[in-house]
Amino acid sequence: MKSYHDLLSEAKSRIRETPLAEARTLQEQAADVVFLDVREPNEWNLGRIPGALFIPRGRLESDVEARVPREKRVIIYCANANRSAFAADTMQQMGYEHVTSMAQGWNAWVASGGAVES
Repeated sequence: MKSYHDLLSEAKSRIRETPLAEARTLQEQAADVVFLDVREPNEWNLGRIPGALFIPRGRLESDVEARVPREKRVIIYCANANRSAFAADTMQQMGYEHVTSMAQGWNAWVASGGAVES
């Protein structure tokens, strides 16, 4: 049987992570990147990366195809980069080729002074 940590390690071995500093630079430059927030609604309501798209992790598989074209570059984030790793792994399985998880997650984004929208 696999534990949560086993599954997380496996997912992280199959995906790429975008370093926090690179994600901040892309956001500041208004690069052609979709920032996808996969946190829960109560977390989203407390603040988000400006311009981010919101699809809670539990709705990702059913909602993402209608909202994010497969050819877009996508940086997924959650609180601590765990749910986003699973989400990136799932999106890759769905045929998204330019998808990454933001290293360290939302909490580190805020702590580093990243822009926040309420």
